[in-house]
Amino acid sequence: MVGVAVYFPSPSAAQPVTGEQAMRAAIHPVATDAEMRLWLSRVPVTRDFPPDFQTMLRSQASLYVIEISTAPGCLPCGDLWAKLQAFRTHYGWQVRTLGAQEAMLRSGRLGLPWVGNPVAWVRPVTDPNRMVPIAIGTDHEVNIARNAWLAARMLTGARAVVGVRAMSKFTGIVGVRAPASSSPKGR
Repeated sequence: MVGVAVYFPSPSAAQPVTGEQAMRAAIHPVATDAEMRLWLSRVPVTRDFPPDFQTMLRSQASLYVIEISTAPGCLPCGDLWAKLQAFRTHYGWQVRTLGAQEAMLRSGRLGLPWVGNPVAWVRPVTDPNRMVPIAIGTDHEVNIARNAWLAARMLTGARAVVGVRAMSKFTGIVGVRAPASSSPKGR
């Protein structure tokens, strides 16, 4: 499982992750549906929710947007996208895609290593510079909803340390990166 950070601007840049760093950070690149399902089966599912959970998510839907990084052929990206669309339907939040470059920059600003796609962020609709990551890799729908609720709480004043402790840990189930092309045309 991967830790959580809240956005505070810094000049650091996202760095590629070595295989050794990925193993230490519990990053799990998957290429098949079976691999993804196997890793997801190991992820704990949130079972306890605060009393205002659904009311708050629905009532504050117009205030927040969820942005997700994605890449062509990324299996966990498609899985997380489908779960975020269900979240959008249920709670009314906007969900948008985010380019990989912007996702890498955001990761760098938070001091997180770039581990790959997908990464999902909650931010206020009116402020693109304040954001909280809610998923690094795909996850269970209830964990995503819980993390979105906590992100909204943190963005409205709840102490970040309290929110981070309560968040479902990030799964790190990401897509396998496409190999770099050796031909000049593919670069």
